Amino acid sequence: MIWTTRRRSDLGGGLAGIEAGSSGPRVLLIHGVGLRAEAWSAQLEALAQHCRVTAVDMPGHGESTLAGESALVDYATRIAEPLDGPTLIAGHSMGAMIAAEIARQAPERVSALACLNAIYRRSDQAKQAVAARAAQLDGLSIADPEPTLSRWFEDAETPARAACRDWLTSADPKGYRAAYRVFAAEDGPRDDTLRGLTCPALFMTGGREPNSTPAMSQMMAALVPQGRAVVLPDAAHMMPMTHADAVTAELLRLIPAQG
Repeated sequence: MIWTTRRRSDLGGGLAGIEAGSSGPRVLLIHGVGLRAEAWSAQLEALAQHCRVTAVDMPGHGESTLAGESALVDYATRIAEPLDGPTLIAGHSMGAMIAAEIARQAPERVSALACLNAIYRRSDQAKQAVAARAAQLDGLSIADPEPTLSRWFEDAETPARAACRDWLTSADPKGYRAAYRVFAAEDGPRDDTLRGLTCPALFMTGGREPNSTPAMSQMMAALVPQGRAVVLPDAAHMMPMTHADAVTAELLRLIPAQG
């Protein structure tokens, strides 16, 4: 698949996103740090056959403006604002953190939750590594993307990796730094948040994922009354792009829960 730039819609409040589908349940897709709404292109095309889908540009990314966001609650509050009814919210990486926070803030707006490649209780080593990367960001320039791409894709050079390289190198440095600092400071959803979720919740990651590990997804799912963990054995970090069909199939399993 080729991840070409797609036309944006104005979602209000300085947010932009890609919209697809004209009827059916609502779905909101939230990407991770340094990426853009096109990272969900495969899911947009497939889900639009059944749903009204929006892939939002995170504040400070794509065509969404940064408005001083400095904490996870800021990103979640802003992205949740345009929601006009119960919605399946799916997030990837930092987007998963935002999705879970929206579910905590506004459970009446969330019909189902999907957290893909989400972190939960990082090891001390992982905390130190992500904090060190955050400290190196100056908000003026973008660091060499190759170490990030190696974590995301291992050694494979693919169209997905090339697309992510383009997005990372063209990202707004201020938006990237703001989001990454929040990502580095967070340690996953609170246990009481997970236990309090009343909607169906999917926690999905890859077996080759070194940072958002299978154990993390399994532990989160175990705390949610209607939680479910799925691990794709041969996937790494960028599952929505590299394992699009499997991710889409799992999201579709959540659609009936929306009635």
